[in-house]
Amino acid sequence: NVWLSPMGCALSTLHITIPLHSNLGQRIPFIQHLVSLAVVESVRSIPGYEDIELRVKWPNDIYYSDLMKLGGVLVNSTLIETTFHILIGFGFNVNNSNPTICINDLITKFNKEEGTKLKPLTADCLIARTVTVLERLIDIFQEKGPNGILPRYYKYWVHSGKRVRLRGEDGPTAWIVGIDDYGYLQVHEEGKGVESVHPDGNSFDMLRNLIVPK
Repeated sequence: NVWLSPMGCALSTLHITIPLHSNLGQRIPFIQHLVSLAVVESVRSIPGYEDIELRVKWPNDIYYSDLMKLGGVLVNSTLIETTFHILIGFGFNVNNSNPTICINDLITKFNKEEGTKLKPLTADCLIARTVTVLERLIDIFQEKGPNGILPRYYKYWVHSGKRVRLRGEDGPTAWIVGIDDYGYLQVHEEGKGVESVHPDGNSFDMLRNLIVPK
């Protein structure tokens, strides 16, 4: 893969520490979900911008509706004694229409369709808002666990009721129902109930083929 950082992107690396013996420390995969949600809420929590069609795609992508990627999150964690040191890299298109689409394109489209006059946003503003929202989401997760966050996450994710294939291109069909307490995707395969799965890393689209952990 090639890393691109055109002008107009919001790109940032954040270092946080999480105690091992805490709600989030026991569920570190949730970090990427919290960051993705924070990016979306950094826009959609601004008065007037609530209906900008920015969404999260499990496990770590930012999407325009379910059509096009405009950002992503990478998380690296290191455990030192009883503390996780987390490096979070996140980037999303704010004012660059290429190589895909950007947030200000969505705002322009919304203004034309709805007759509004929402102003374009800046990368520095959205990075700051993302970090602020993330701090709040971490506090909520530490206090209440996954159930404190999941209703907000599902509000913005793109997967409800979508179909996937298990174990390979010709594998059985299953339907996405949510994510479990550890951040893995939950699917319902007819006749077999709900199972937790994770992506097959060799898939071009990580939601085409999923494998069931043993």
